[in-house]
Amino acid sequence: MDKISTYMYGNRGFVEKYVSKNDQKLIELATKGQKPQALFIGCVDSRVLPNLITDTGPGEMLVLRNVGNFVPPHDEKGCENSVASALEFAIKVLKVNEIIVCGHTQCGAIYTIFSDLDVNTFPSLSAWLKQGEKLRTYIDQTGMVFETKEAMLRKAEEMSVKLQLENLLTYPFVQEAIQNNEIELHGWIYNIQTGKISSYDRSQDRFVSIDEVDSGGGR
Repeated sequence: MDKISTYMYGNRGFVEKYVSKNDQKLIELATKGQKPQALFIGCVDSRVLPNLITDTGPGEMLVLRNVGNFVPPHDEKGCENSVASALEFAIKVLKVNEIIVCGHTQCGAIYTIFSDLDVNTFPSLSAWLKQGEKLRTYIDQTGMVFETKEAMLRKAEEMSVKLQLENLLTYPFVQEAIQNNEIELHGWIYNIQTGKISSYDRSQDRFVSIDEVDSGGGR
């Protein structure tokens, strides 16, 4: 038998700590299927754990992750990518009520967009990150002055989330769901150091911290 990954032993802890206390919920999920209320689009970064940072469990949230938490614009020739298929599944089949695009601080994808990446060494990553060219162009053309590169990257992380929200609106079925008041879009930035989430407020055109948001009692 092949060597077992050390991470597999973690399943014992999961079974002992979670399954033993939530066995009926898991049985229900297995027999009746899932009914998540939200689609979370996040980055593959190992420091960003969607269910952990939102305090959600199995069946509560559909999660899609990729490098940079990107949403490619709708392709009129056909949505032949994993993001588009997940959107279709979430909206048309599971009928989620929210789509959350969650960026994060110290994002490697954003850093790489503003750095030189060897195309020969990273052909697939280079092709994927071309989606960030619009972000880089916008930063360059706005004439915004930043005291440090870190300050520029923090701004770029926020702008990237806003760009993904714009790209979501290029999907006809997303627009239709919004017009029918069936779904809401949210843009978040997760701060890796503090663990707090900031949400994009369209009326103020800025990200407001969790401390500023009136949650109305939470979930």
